[in-house]
Amino acid sequence: MDRERLPLQLTVVQSQPGPAVRDGQWSTGLCECYGDMGDCCFALWCLPVFVCKTNRAAGGCVCLPLLDCVGCVPPASLAMRAAVRERYGIEGNVFSDCFYGCCCYPLSWCQMSREIKKRTAALAKAQSSSLSSSSSKTCRTALLYLDDSHLI
Repeated sequence: MDRERLPLQLTVVQSQPGPAVRDGQWSTGLCECYGDMGDCCFALWCLPVFVCKTNRAAGGCVCLPLLDCVGCVPPASLAMRAAVRERYGIEGNVFSDCFYGCCCYPLSWCQMSREIKKRTAALAKAQSSSLSSSSSKTCRTALLYLDDSHLI
């Protein structure tokens, strides 16, 4: 039997789909520590070091969270939560930040850590895809440029 062979088309997956980061909301809930068990365990066993690490990841001073033991309202936690909300356009207010800082201190820091990780990963993914698309355009331009030349 004579059959025509159809050309095989391959699709290359450059990145795996991940959870979408919603604008205006936290990407994970306050009690969703199961999403990042490493950070959850780190916060459980060594909260002061975890808080300093998260603060550094957010661009703050490493030792600033140590001021949280000064009063009944943790100033560094309040300031960092407000800064994370502001940076990523998350809705909320100072009252909710104060409530979470006072009543759910470890969970609040875990949520901020997860948010920073997810937003940073989404930004890196967007930058790498734009970089790969711009490099492929450069390659196409270079190949198009060689079309009219004569090679021996």
